[in-house]
Amino acid sequence: MKVSCYRFMEALRHLIQQIAQEGSLITATLSQRRKPGETEYSKVTVKPALLKQRLHYQFTYYYSNKVTHENIPAEQLAEYLMKQFEETFRQGLLCTEAADYQVLISKKYKVSILTKSPSKQPGSLLHNRRKEYILEDGRAVPFLVELGIMNRDGKVLAKKYDKFRQINRFLEMVQDVMPHLPADRPLTIVDFGCGKSYLTFALYHYLSVEQRRELKVVGLDLKADVIEHCSALAEKLKYNNLRFLVGDIADYDELSKVDMVVTLHACDTATDAALEKAVRWDASVILSVPCCQHELFAQIHNEVMEPLLSHGILKERFSALATDGIRAKLLDILGYKTQLLEFIDMEHTPKNILIRAVKSPAGNTAALWREYTAFRDFLGASPYLERACRDLLPTEE
Repeated sequence: MKVSCYRFMEALRHLIQQIAQEGSLITATLSQRRKPGETEYSKVTVKPALLKQRLHYQFTYYYSNKVTHENIPAEQLAEYLMKQFEETFRQGLLCTEAADYQVLISKKYKVSILTKSPSKQPGSLLHNRRKEYILEDGRAVPFLVELGIMNRDGKVLAKKYDKFRQINRFLEMVQDVMPHLPADRPLTIVDFGCGKSYLTFALYHYLSVEQRRELKVVGLDLKADVIEHCSALAEKLKYNNLRFLVGDIADYDELSKVDMVVTLHACDTATDAALEKAVRWDASVILSVPCCQHELFAQIHNEVMEPLLSHGILKERFSALATDGIRAKLLDILGYKTQLLEFIDMEHTPKNILIRAVKSPAGNTAALWREYTAFRDFLGASPYLERACRDLLPTEE
């Protein structure tokens, strides 16, 4: 019987997976329980909900004397819906942007799916979510299609919505620093540790295609196979001034002047090596999301802070925060105005702090240096970035 059940249900499974992947569900209603019970819910409705700027679906369960709610992430929609049909309900109405689907399931699990013209339009939730992004959901962007984030019609795939949101968040930060970039000549940008290069392609598309700026972008990474793939994609997209190279941050010396340096999730002191390069290039803008800050973890020692430092997990988190605080203060001393910003929600990844630095007239360098050295000495630290930029920093008193 189970084999027959799964065979009959396969068409429904395929439909639900397609709807979930497209993110096109407007509302769903499931009814007619197989085994009615006084204490069980008799109906379930489903609708999209935006929670902490992430797409979820709210399942509402209707009992005889109460109503309960459950919010599930978008990527679990197909699993939850199929479970309801397989275990509980024999009827359903799935309303999407393209069509309404009426689902009827017999006692022997034979499935009939009737397709009708759409009866509902997306609500304000979906409409507003599309409008607020630089790259819009519903407008096909070639690099997003090639990277599997959008389909050919420009619809963001549900399981890629976090990546889509991350890309737009990054572009918002780029948009904010545009006034600090030279406007009278082509731009030169280097992305250290570019990896699969989602954000490198996004940066190039935004500046070259959307903003029509002349520019040259170089993506650098140690993984030859990744660089080969990215190079082929850049060629396919005709991004003629985007190059990918295999190489180490510390050894890269091809350029003498760079306007923007991007470094995303470069591990441990590789972030510091990239920041040093940016400073010596006199880059106008630095965007850096650090990763795996281990250096200070091994260095920090302070008896006053022993209640915190004696716990490994607390010491690790404190070391990471202290590392980024040190980097920001050193960049301030070196002639930048620095901000630490939330890149994406903590729910998505704990590595979510972005250091954004723009060239700015020097402040009170002596006062900044005193603040920095007091903090450094309190921790007993010897940071990589300070050692690397020793010749650019004030002398020790």
